[in-house]
Amino acid sequence: MGATAVQAPAQVGLGLAPMRLELRLSPGGRQSGALMLSNGSNAKTRIRAELLDFYVDQTETPQFGRAWPREAEYSCRQWLTINPMELDLEPGGSTLVRYTVDVPKNASERGFHCAAGFTTMSTPDEPSQTGLKTAVRIVATFYVVVGNPAVEGRVKDIRLERISGAEKPGWRAVVVIGNESVTHFRPTGELAVLKADGSLVEAIKFRSIPVLPKREQAFLFPLSTPLDEGRYTLRARVDLGTNEIQEATASVMAQARER
Repeated sequence: MGATAVQAPAQVGLGLAPMRLELRLSPGGRQSGALMLSNGSNAKTRIRAELLDFYVDQTETPQFGRAWPREAEYSCRQWLTINPMELDLEPGGSTLVRYTVDVPKNASERGFHCAAGFTTMSTPDEPSQTGLKTAVRIVATFYVVVGNPAVEGRVKDIRLERISGAEKPGWRAVVVIGNESVTHFRPTGELAVLKADGSLVEAIKFRSIPVLPKREQAFLFPLSTPLDEGRYTLRARVDLGTNEIQEATASVMAQARER
């Protein structure tokens, strides 16, 4: 996870690398580096940087903002500096943007997260036939772990849901993972759908989404295989970053849609 976009015309395109940085530092530590920002459009583009908080909502979508009070305890936004904060890029051009993360000496041993966003800006001579101003934003996410906090988490719920609004009847499995620790982790593993006789219907890998500290995160698994009415078993096998596999199962019923 490391990018988001606000509606933009097809000719506007920004590139950014890397889009995710995982840093491990000590209290009072500092790390500097560079991001490569590129302009894939055919016009000169003005870009403004901003420092952001973020969280991941229950639809697996990152939500970025200049300051989220709910993230204050785990935000590294005030530790992050970006240079330059505003620049112009020629068509097809690229440049290095420097970043520095300064960890306070009194920082707690835990995980922190923040982001740097880069947004195109309209210029006075930008043509517009409709008066609609458009912009594109691309984001690099920073995960800063201070010290060596332990990872603690577990599968808290597994369920089967009918996908609402679908043109054809469809289902998705939902796995909710609770993070009881003060650092993030990124689960790996798979969700399997089994028939009553134990035969496999479908298996889907977990998406690479962080479970941020002290919260629950839903992982969504849309099923490509139609389910007949009946009972199934959902089985999650997942590693939360501890090199141990947790297994959790749930017996679920796929019921015909009410008419």
